[in-house]
Amino acid sequence: TTSTTSSTDTNSGGVPAQVSPSWLSDIQPMAGNVQSYPTGPVPTGPFTAAVGPLTGYPQAWKAPDPTSAEVVAVINSLDWTQVPNSAVRQAGSGGGVKMTGYSASDPDCWWSASGCTVSKRSNIPADVAFCPTAGDWGLTYDDGPLTADAGQWAEPNLYDSLAANNQKAGLFYIGSNVVNAPAAAQRALADGHTICVHTWSHPAMTSQTNQQIVAQFYWTLRAIKEVTGVTPRCWRPPYGDVDDRVRAIAWQMGMTTVLWDQDTNDWNMPGSGGGNLPPATVDGYFEKWINARKSGTDNQRGHIVLQHELNDATVSMAEKWLPQVQEAFRLVPWNECVQMAYPYWEENFVYPPGNPTASSSSDSAAGISSVSPSTTQDATLSVGSSGVGSGAESTTSNS
Repeated sequence: TTSTTSSTDTNSGGVPAQVSPSWLSDIQPMAGNVQSYPTGPVPTGPFTAAVGPLTGYPQAWKAPDPTSAEVVAVINSLDWTQVPNSAVRQAGSGGGVKMTGYSASDPDCWWSASGCTVSKRSNIPADVAFCPTAGDWGLTYDDGPLTADAGQWAEPNLYDSLAANNQKAGLFYIGSNVVNAPAAAQRALADGHTICVHTWSHPAMTSQTNQQIVAQFYWTLRAIKEVTGVTPRCWRPPYGDVDDRVRAIAWQMGMTTVLWDQDTNDWNMPGSGGGNLPPATVDGYFEKWINARKSGTDNQRGHIVLQHELNDATVSMAEKWLPQVQEAFRLVPWNECVQMAYPYWEENFVYPPGNPTASSSSDSAAGISSVSPSTTQDATLSVGSSGVGSGAESTTSNS
């Protein structure tokens, strides 16, 4: 059976304890999902299960209505005294945000402005931004599931490639895509990947009002819960655009903020929704990182690396470099490298390292507990206090 937990305690350091999202308790998941982390062979090949259409959701890739009854119910359940009164930013072209007049002291820990990942406020938990152990590569893909309109590159293309290489990954899902490709999301769960939130329609989140932020989170969480039966405790901001206001709302809605410290910029290669970055430039990033690790110069900490399942270009690039990265690094999902064994509020899903039959490492990272959310609320999930690394300058990433 599936169990969820909640807590009304406050963690040390003033960070409010997270609460299992009760406003999703009435959502009935689709049939056919796995009920625990897979420890044997995983499914591959064409999708076989017929997945019925989902109804009652906002228009795909459009900003959801923040005044809908369901969203208002969530808004009313949150403690707004824990949310900073930071300014709502103005969105610029290409998904970025305007920073004119913003203080150089960065009082809001605004990643887009400074690369900040560790709040100056005691009640705002730090982000997960890198793997603490040198040699670890936290594998992540944004913007999925890649829907059928991508043709042969649509899922399960990437997921089959990962399975062929016995590799798990962290997947940051767009709610709109989950509704449009539910079979792909179900496959990802069955394959043992870690599913997290990447908003409903991919806006710069600091440009959203508090109510709009809740709507972006709610509909994505609901879609993932209805399709897969799990409730993620993790999310990643589009473009990396997050500040303490957004972090505080995400935390109260049950999610830790996950960023990165190395960016492939693969989204910017020519392809559907892409740009004009030469693929050879992206090849160069992989070559540089692999050579640095093999030469011993990359020996201070591990990395969380940003990639995408966005189009044919990003999927083919991911598949090309996967075996070579595996040779140079311990390649794991981001949550494994920070020892987060319970990435969902449903405690029947225990991921490595908490699942001894599936764990690929016995290393302990940063003292982070791998016990269930009913035992600890993971308020100390951050893996460091120095912020992001080499990827901090990439404030226009289409993550």
